[in-house]
Amino acid sequence: MNRFWRRWWPLVVGAAGTLAIGGICAALVAMGLVRPNAILAASYAVRGVDVSSYQGEIDWDVLSAQPIDFAIMKATEGSGDQDERFAANWAGAQRAADETGLLIGAYHFLSFDSPAETQAQNIFDTVPVTAGALPITIDLECYADYCRTPPSAERVAAVLDPLLAALEEHYARPPIIYATMRYYDAFLAGSYERNPLWIRSVVTPPVLSGGRAWDLWQYTSRERMPGYVGKEEFIDVNVFDGSLRDLQALVGP
Repeated sequence: MNRFWRRWWPLVVGAAGTLAIGGICAALVAMGLVRPNAILAASYAVRGVDVSSYQGEIDWDVLSAQPIDFAIMKATEGSGDQDERFAANWAGAQRAADETGLLIGAYHFLSFDSPAETQAQNIFDTVPVTAGALPITIDLECYADYCRTPPSAERVAAVLDPLLAALEEHYARPPIIYATMRYYDAFLAGSYERNPLWIRSVVTPPVLSGGRAWDLWQYTSRERMPGYVGKEEFIDVNVFDGSLRDLQALVGP
């Protein structure tokens, strides 16, 4: 080995080792075997899940027997799509809520390509006004080509703002907004202070620009629980930053 390699070989080996360890860690996270946020999230007392048709058929008696306090179900997407399992999930979750006190809610996946008015009508036609339910959630995240080229802030606001107003009028509570930290920074920072904020951050704890506090944190999308059989073996788990009474306060009188 010449002088050059004697000098630089340890650094090359060290760098390769670091990359290998990083790759192994990333793979373990992807498989759900390592959940970096789990230790910190365990310090929050109020926990819940969010589900969609990907979890398939849910036995709500079994799922609600887990250490969860709330469950939020996908209801709609855009102006014309409804989650094929929503009606069954809503009915099953309501029965569980009557027996266990589980708090339930629904969410809508926002489209940047259709008007707020028709998206609102899709939600109204699908999600009944239900006493004791959590506020409707608007899921603000990328899809299709928008994951490569995000929409403009003006385009998002043109759909999001009137939709939030319509939902608050119909359901009598400010909707929750769900977003990644990237979308929070791009489209929510400095605004929407009246809306509870639900942040997805599955690798690190969420730290929001401007010092705003989050209300709900989706800390993993790779948990496994008994109670569902679908093409997705994992389930999203969340915590609430507050007491159960604080979460119940979102329901309203």
